[in-house]
Amino acid sequence: MYLLKTPYEMALDVAKRFRDVRTAKKITIKTLSENSGVPYSSIRRFEKTGEISFVSFVKLASAIYEDEEISRLFADRSPASIEEVLRENRR
Repeated sequence: MYLLKTPYEMALDVAKRFRDVRTAKKITIKTLSENSGVPYSSIRRFEKTGEISFVSFVKLASAIYEDEEISRLFADRSPASIEEVLRENRR
């Protein structure tokens, strides 16, 4: 599956979803900054531009209790088809 988005567009999408979750949980940027240790200005920049270090992103996800989402990135996944199982066994 190929996405027709640039890395910048994907980062903005993640930032928007993050902001939506944060606001749905009624967590202010100030409180998030205090709880995560990530500077207020970095959080504002992330939510506007999608730009942030990965370590800071993990801290933010943890502070809003969404760190399980990070843990699932690139996790082992079950084969989607018998063809994938057979392909893996050939390696």
